[in-house]
Amino acid sequence: MAKQEKVRFSKAFWVANMAEMFERAAYYGVFVVITLYLSNILGFSDIEAGIISGLYASLLYFLPPFTGAYADRIGFRKSMLLAFTLLTIGYAGLALLPTGLEAAGLVEYGERTTFTGLTTSGYRYAIVPILVVLMVGGSFIKGIISGSVAKETDEKNRARGFAIFYAMINIGSFSGKFIIEPLRQGLGDSGLIYLNWFSVAMTLLALVAIYIFYRSDNAQPDKSKTMRHTIESFGKLLRNGRLIALILIVSGFWIVYYQLYATMPKYVIRLAGEASTIGWYTMLNPLVVILTVNGLTRMLSKRSALFSMMLGMCIIPISALIMSSGHLFSEPILGLHPVVFMMLCGIVVQALAEALISPRYLEYFSLQSPKGEEGMYLGFAQLESFVSTLVGFAMSGWLLDKYCPDPARFATHEEWLAASANAHYIWYYFAAIAAVAAVALVIYQIVVKRLDEKKLKMEN
Repeated sequence: MAKQEKVRFSKAFWVANMAEMFERAAYYGVFVVITLYLSNILGFSDIEAGIISGLYASLLYFLPPFTGAYADRIGFRKSMLLAFTLLTIGYAGLALLPTGLEAAGLVEYGERTTFTGLTTSGYRYAIVPILVVLMVGGSFIKGIISGSVAKETDEKNRARGFAIFYAMINIGSFSGKFIIEPLRQGLGDSGLIYLNWFSVAMTLLALVAIYIFYRSDNAQPDKSKTMRHTIESFGKLLRNGRLIALILIVSGFWIVYYQLYATMPKYVIRLAGEASTIGWYTMLNPLVVILTVNGLTRMLSKRSALFSMMLGMCIIPISALIMSSGHLFSEPILGLHPVVFMMLCGIVVQALAEALISPRYLEYFSLQSPKGEEGMYLGFAQLESFVSTLVGFAMSGWLLDKYCPDPARFATHEEWLAASANAHYIWYYFAAIAAVAAVALVIYQIVVKRLDEKKLKMEN
């Protein structure tokens, strides 16, 4: 038996992957509860919190192709140092802003935040420049780390290299989501503030690691990559009706997916109680994806990417309906509040849809990209997250305000119960969006197939 060749990776590869793990821990530690932070700590309404967090998340996904072009010009090391510096400053800003507001006598923090003038002042809008700093720093990371992994691997070890990269992402995600509940359950609303210091520690560790250990001959500045070329490629994409239609259709799935962060935390806490461990509930999604994505991809490997995506799109409306059904039960299920139990069931179904859609979407998108520009176009593929976070978070704020409002707005619990009697209607809206997207994808496949057949006949 031939001895298996040992796969080795460079120091730059391992440093970049460790930095990715720290960044993901920092990001998810904050993002899972971003709407709670905006409302409970800064006093924004559900609608305002939805708009602010939606703009932040959507622009975070819109900028990477453009910040990526700049990163290519100045080199990956300088770009990572810049990115983690901005992220450290941004998370520190999230932690320090409430301290300044408390010192000014505008708010008091404890188990429940008490506002003493903050909601009528403009000081809370200091969050906007802080989120801009986080957004720019995060947009650099989106492409730099994966690009570094690509540059530090070759044909022999690339598959394993990206498997390690994917594992680091999920380890970081799990770590960030895990730390939420000990802080929130132990410190109440104040835990949402201290959580940001955890993110500061993570990005600072990444910054120090990059500064001391990251050196690479494979990621030097490339002056040939210009912003003008990126903008021209973006213009070509906007004129590609097939890809724009696909982005908009698949956004229907991601609008539902992002409710895991936009709607679920407030919805579950308000209906099932403050003891609900919403941070840990979000860990179920990546766990199911990790366990099923390879098997489902292999099972459907002989079917087209669009077929796999259609299966996922048909499943996602079901997940939203499951999430809505907690009100049908009056007793705990397996020891869990029915709203929590049905939410977890919906998350499992949602994760299965993600495992069917996400990898095949990227595959299909890459096949439609101009030769030699696959990498740049895969960056543009994240425009579906731009659309879905912008729409999804804004919708979430409006729907929460209408069907599941903040209990603090009501004089008595009975008044709130009457106002939130139809809280489950929220998920009907998202189920409808997902159903329309599923039908649209079926129509899309039919139209695309006919266009390809017509083109093939003309070529012959």
